[in-house]
Amino acid sequence: MRLSPHMTVMQNAAQKAARTLLRDFNEVEMLQVSVKGPGDFVSQADLKAESTIKTELSKARPGYAFLMEESGASGGDNWNWRWVVDPLDGTTNFLHGIPHWAISIGLQKRNDKGQVEIVAGVIYNPVANEMFWAEKGVGAFLNERRLRVSSRRDMFQAVLATGIPFAISDINKQEKFVKILKSVMPKIAGIRRYGAAALDLAWVAAGRYEGFWEMDLKPWDVAAGILLVKEAGGYVTDPEGNPLDDLKISVNTVAGNAALFPKIRETILENISKP
Repeated sequence: MRLSPHMTVMQNAAQKAARTLLRDFNEVEMLQVSVKGPGDFVSQADLKAESTIKTELSKARPGYAFLMEESGASGGDNWNWRWVVDPLDGTTNFLHGIPHWAISIGLQKRNDKGQVEIVAGVIYNPVANEMFWAEKGVGAFLNERRLRVSSRRDMFQAVLATGIPFAISDINKQEKFVKILKSVMPKIAGIRRYGAAALDLAWVAAGRYEGFWEMDLKPWDVAAGILLVKEAGGYVTDPEGNPLDDLKISVNTVAGNAALFPKIRETILENISKP
């Protein structure tokens, strides 16, 4: 399949970073690890991958800004194009030898009216060699296969993914999560928590899940996944139904297939709105 220049650059950067990540993953017990907080680690592998991606993207598109998990924002506030990068989504999985982690690269564009949209995204799982990618108006793909969201229409058949608040999370956030869980569980076939939000969204796009929700995600967790789900025929908004392309610093995210998304979103909103 012939890729656009942007997509070629993004996939090449992800694959180059993946080579060193895979080497480190195979020797995970040797990694030097510093602790940012309970359940939130940063490894030398994470930092090396981010540096590789930034170098590759900067070389190909020197005028573009960046928003990256470890090194933050760069390139000024008045950017027209911005890369949004998570070099290792699922760091805790990676450090425990669990083969469920990914590299996520999104690309935002600001139009003449100042509106921001996500125009391209890549989520690469090197262990499985699964390259999920999408471009606005082109579609969503897994390697060379076109993706469509699940066609299930019955909540009782649905499998949803989510993220569980960490131990250090605000108690109010933990309580709201429990409320949502209690409300959702009796209505569906199952809930999964695999620890990598980018892959959760990619799997919604691939029809493996019917939906996904998680509160207080970061822009780099969801940038590529938002576009993947939309280009695969699904929906992604915050619980109130607002679009997410501008990627605020804390992103409340609900995603789903066309048939079940309204029910999923309503259930989430209902429970986070309760005192």
